[in-house]
Amino acid sequence: MRYAIRHVTRYRYYDAVTSSQHDLHLLPRELPRQRCLATKLDIRPPPIVCRERVDYFGNRAAHVVLATPHTELEALAESLVEVIAAPQLCPDEDVGWEEAARALAARPDDLQALEMTLPSPFAAPCSAVRDFVAPSFPPGRPLLGACVDLMARIHRDFTYDPRATTVATPLDEVLRIRRGVCQDFAHLMIACLRGLGLSARYVSGYLVTTPPAGKPRLQGADASHAWLAMWSPRFGFVDLDPTNDCLVGDSHITLAIGRDFGDVTPLRGVIHGGGCHDLSVAVDVVPDDQPPAGANNRS
Repeated sequence: MRYAIRHVTRYRYYDAVTSSQHDLHLLPRELPRQRCLATKLDIRPPPIVCRERVDYFGNRAAHVVLATPHTELEALAESLVEVIAAPQLCPDEDVGWEEAARALAARPDDLQALEMTLPSPFAAPCSAVRDFVAPSFPPGRPLLGACVDLMARIHRDFTYDPRATTVATPLDEVLRIRRGVCQDFAHLMIACLRGLGLSARYVSGYLVTTPPAGKPRLQGADASHAWLAMWSPRFGFVDLDPTNDCLVGDSHITLAIGRDFGDVTPLRGVIHGGGCHDLSVAVDVVPDDQPPAGANNRS
């Protein structure tokens, strides 16, 4: 599948910003089953510096410096991405989860997997997390089968509620209220696996949505999404989406990978001035034969 992506982020400031610097993770990365065929990043007001780099985790990132006073900042990222569906996996054919944990400990040179067993600011195991994960991981259970069970429990027991949490809400609070968003569910499952000595990483990206039958597709209806990838000595990294209780296929587009949300924040920076601000984000993800709304026009 090929998808055209249009991601618009706007900050409106109550007072003028005299200068600012920002790091952006808005450019899809290359993966074995994903190719980025084209990208364009447009910043308004025009920056005096716009430099792309590859960060520690292999993500495409951009650094911009603005020196023009402004009361609005807009970052428009447009991409054309090709995604190949992942192969079908049988969860019960994986190795036992204890064997997987031992295999990680025996691979000191595999930093990609090993470093994702360590706690991180938004996905650190705690006693409530360890209690929650235990029923899905009885002794000897195949790793992927246990992960699929844990994913289903999160989907069943938690309510998607965008007003219930913020990025700063700790996992023990998410567990207490049993509400949150995709970011919370990904962090929770990552912390569950890390608490068992297993490897899991955070994935930011997009999920292609389909409107109800007979209804037009809404512009900007898609949004940024988050899931996780766990490491298996048999299958390598396997992506799982606890928000939707599914193994990731060709309707998920990967933007960036890290330990947690803090490593892949779409846009963050330092500003001089500005006061309070309003933030709006709009994302369109459509098949390549349907170019994103407004792709050739600026609002």
